[in-house]
Parts: sequence; structure tokens; C-alpha cells
Amino acid sequence: MIRAENLVKRYNKLLAVNDISIKVEKGEIVGLLGPNGAGKTTTFYMIVGLTKPTSGSIYKDNINITRFPIHKRASFGIAYLPQEPSVFRKLTVYENLLLILSVSGKKMDKGKIRNILDNFEISNIARKRCELLSGGEARKVEIARSLILDPDFLLLDEPFSGIDPKSVSEMKNMISNLKNMGVGILMTDHNVRDALKIIDRAYIISNGSMLFSGSPREITDHIEVKKEFLGNDFSL
Repeated sequence: MIRAENLVKRYNKLLAVNDISIKVEKGEIVGLLGPNGAGKTTTFYMIVGLTKPTSGSIYKDNINITRFPIHKRASFGIAYLPQEPSVFRKLTVYENLLLILSVSGKKMDKGKIRNILDNFEISNIARKRCELLSGGEARKVEIARSLILDPDFLLLDEPFSGIDPKSVSEMKNMISNLKNMGVGILMTDHNVRDALKIIDRAYIISNGSMLFSGSPREITDHIEVKKEFLGNDFSL
């Protein structure tokens, strides 16, 4: 389990995040959603390890990882996929996966790479340089690459950003497959409709505080969530 308890973030006199607590279990998809400027990105980055909380704690199982940098959190089974493209553009898809495996210190298992290529249906582009990939293809490669290290949890920052509707559909299938493999997923995305179609539950942050948490249906039916975030006409 990833557990964040009573997270607070201050920037001088500005209180950006006020007493946020969340948890993510293995084998579930959890959304971290809210209006722009509401504190959800700051909260997400504290859990990722990009931003240090002013107070509060973050745990992986019973290990306090609050002060751990990203690379150390990775060694505890937490993978992070940023919004910005992160593939090595001059390398092929296969070489991208091979590179991550080679620098991880793990056994060089090329069979594992082939299995990941097959499972994520990217074997057909394995020898293609990443600079030639579409946005959707590159995103699939990034997620596949993150599984090389067998993470327990995957933190997804705007996974649907910058890709076409067909690729969004493929991405949702990939994320569902990860859940079925037992990976816990925490995601934040501005594409709220597609996010709500795939998550098991979500936390809604508004004005730096927790507004509501619940299932997609509970969220879309909640009066305050509609007022502050979704709008009265929103429906799934």
C-alpha cells in the first residue's frame, strides 16, 4: 500500500495543500482529480517525490519514504511516468526497454522484454526508433518500459494528454491490464470523463483541501463536486 497522511504544503504564506490523506492498494486504480490550481498536482508531486511536503508523511507499506528521492522510491517498487515524453528518441523501442533493464542491476532477461513487447502489443514497432513513434505509441512504450523493474505501484501523470481518442482507448485497456496484474495505480488527468471510466475510486481536491472521495458514481452524483468541479450537466 501507498499511504499519504496529513500532507501539508506551504509556499511562504500560501497554503497550497492542507491536510490531505490518501491511500492506494495494489490491484486498484485511484484518481487524484480536481480543478486547476486546486492542489492536486502539488499533492501528486509530493507522493511522487518531486516536491517535499511541509509536513505530513508518505509510506510504502510500513516504510516511511517521505524524504526519499524518486530513484530511491523506485527501489521500493514505485514507478513514475511523467506527463512529458520520456522515451530515448534516438533508440529503438526494444533498446529503450533493454537500457532500463541493463542499468537496473537486474539479470539481463531478454525473454522478459519480449513478453512485455507482446503483452502490450508493441512487438510490431520493437525495431522502430522512438523519434518516429506517434504520441500514443510513445505513451504505450513508456508504460511498458516502466514494468521492466516489476513495480508494485505506478504513478501516472496525465496519461491521456496529447494523444488521440483511439490511443486513449488503448491506454485505458493497458491501465486495466496493469490492474489485473496486481499493480496499484495512482493517476491524475485533466481528461476527467475518461479517467472516471477507468478508476475504481477517486479523491477530489478543491482549494487545497479534500472535497470528497468515492466511486465514480458517487463522485458524479455529489452536489458539491458538481458545483466546484464537474458542472451540473456532467454525466458519465
